Amino acid sequence: MYIIVAGGGKVGHYLTRALIKAGHEVVLVEKDSGRASYLQEELGDVVIRGDACEVRTMRELGMERADIVIAITGDDEDNLVICQMAKRLFNAPRTIARVNNPQNEDIFHRLGIDNTVSSTKIIFNLIEQQIESDEVIPLAPLMRGNIEIVEVDLGPDSPVVGKTIPNVHLPKDALIITIVRDGHAILPNIDVELKQGDTVIALVNADKEAELREVFA
Repeated sequence: MYIIVAGGGKVGHYLTRALIKAGHEVVLVEKDSGRASYLQEELGDVVIRGDACEVRTMRELGMERADIVIAITGDDEDNLVICQMAKRLFNAPRTIARVNNPQNEDIFHRLGIDNTVSSTKIIFNLIEQQIESDEVIPLAPLMRGNIEIVEVDLGPDSPVVGKTIPNVHLPKDALIITIVRDGHAILPNIDVELKQGDTVIALVNADKEAELREVFA
């Protein structure tokens, strides 16, 4: 299959790599020049610098022959525009959109997007199934979009490098969900020591996001 992936964040990076390994023809389009250059070094010619919201870029990608168009940028509006144009202008057989705010999921379906993926909703379900609600932040705000999923890369100067999870002083009602190390997710138990290069994924009330990021800066 010919698959177009719009959005070169961590999800787009690892998804593209997995699709290539599975034998698919893949193009990854990323509009940030610095990020695109990094991805080109990692993945080669499959990475194109461009804005997938622009019709010209979509034509250059050969979207008219794409079997699947996947929009997984960090912006719900961009993901919606990309998938709608893929369907209406290029007759893409299947579109998949990342939905960052779960409140937008119903809108995406009403506007003809074939499949949506909401990481917030997935995490909500995992928390609801595996953890007692009084042990973590309230679950209802997560579904209303009042809680942010924050992703932070730990650099060499991060003050938390070398610390275990219990010794990281988080803002009130913040929760570390997982740590990604060398492409693998690690459960954040009390014995895990944070290392340079780790990506910490956490939940926090929207008004505390900046405070949370300062902890890891």
